[in-house]
Amino acid sequence: MISGLNRHVFTQISYGLYIVTSYLGPKLNGQIVNTIIQVTSEPPRVAVIINKNNLTHEFISKSKVFGASVLDTSTPMTFIGLFGFKSGRTEDKLAQAQFIRGVTGAPLVTEHALSVLEAKVIDEVDVGTHTLFVGDVVTAEVLRVGEPLTYAYYHTYLKGRSPATAPTYNPDR
Repeated sequence: MISGLNRHVFTQISYGLYIVTSYLGPKLNGQIVNTIIQVTSEPPRVAVIINKNNLTHEFISKSKVFGASVLDTSTPMTFIGLFGFKSGRTEDKLAQAQFIRGVTGAPLVTEHALSVLEAKVIDEVDVGTHTLFVGDVVTAEVLRVGEPLTYAYYHTYLKGRSPATAPTYNPDR
């Protein structure tokens, strides 16, 4: 019989590592996430899951758009740290990265990215500490060929950790 809750199980679920971005007026922000999923093929829709305490959450909630960049395994930890462990409330992250503005106005980080997409939010689901935003994909582009960065690679080879706002955060690690 299995009993208890071993949070290590969540590190064994396969994820990618992405930068999700949005804007509010002239302000731009982005953050690392491990949860972007394609939810339909026609029309093409994706979902992202963002912690309610993060500035990116506020921007997506109000602007109703988001961008996403698929990172390459060659992405350095300093770059991941910029988007994963610093707050947009105190740091202008996009001033330190290469990006373009998409058709929705969302910034799309191109530095260390294999591909980018942007979406218009069509639904939001409250899932407790996070919100699941579902969006219609309006643009998507492959920038270059490479190997997508996974959460397993990040933990195993880059020795990365999960911040307290991540869905996979484990206070016992």
